[in-house]
Amino acid sequence: MTPAVVAGLCSVTFRTLGVDDVIELSRRAGLGAIEWGADVHLPSGELTRAEAIRDRCVAAGLACPSYGSYWFAGKSAVDEVDRLLDTAEVIGATTIRVWAPGDPRHEAFERSPAVVDALRKACDLAAARDTTVALEFHPNTLTETAESTCRLLAAVDRANLRTYWQPRPGLVGRAAIDELVLVLDSLAHLHVFSWDDESRRLPLAAHEMSWREALALAESLHRERPVCAYLEFVANDDPDVLLRDAETLRSWIAS
Repeated sequence: MTPAVVAGLCSVTFRTLGVDDVIELSRRAGLGAIEWGADVHLPSGELTRAEAIRDRCVAAGLACPSYGSYWFAGKSAVDEVDRLLDTAEVIGATTIRVWAPGDPRHEAFERSPAVVDALRKACDLAAARDTTVALEFHPNTLTETAESTCRLLAAVDRANLRTYWQPRPGLVGRAAIDELVLVLDSLAHLHVFSWDDESRRLPLAAHEMSWREALALAESLHRERPVCAYLEFVANDDPDVLLRDAETLRSWIAS
């Protein structure tokens, strides 16, 4: 039976490591998936490289459910989406992660023709390949908050548009979980880390109660495709910290 939540790693967590090192570290950490980033490890359109990465991941028992792009709706060219989809298809990814630049405090942002139109076009291209487009949930973008993300999802109005979720800096406990609840029906995957109020990186276990509840909510979705809980932003960019945080995350998922 396919698990509802799979522990994984964002390759951008270790930009200075090579592909083989990221794969070996993920294997040692007992993870089940890698989200490859398009900025360093797997640039879009490099299909021979994508084939090699796919084969190495298969050999290591690692899935590649999503592809992390740096495509910015309304700024990046729409024809770049085809290259992203080509690359995602080779590694077996059914989700491409994209960005929605802009200021969420602008009350009429959802009527911005550039961002909304670009996302609609990207979703339509992806739908033809049974692929999901998922928004990066990130400060200083149109998806800075759950409320602004819901507004953008509604404005684009495409069934294959979803969103990632991660706790906003300074939000922990109930406040963070309340945000996840708002976007839960549209959740693609999770980016998992623990920060303090000043965005300093902590051991993942520092926010245990919040993450246990977030994982339980993700598990409750019971989708055909599992939600991946991708570790990101480990303290000091230290591979040994990744091993510790991965053990913590896997124990929470198992329980």
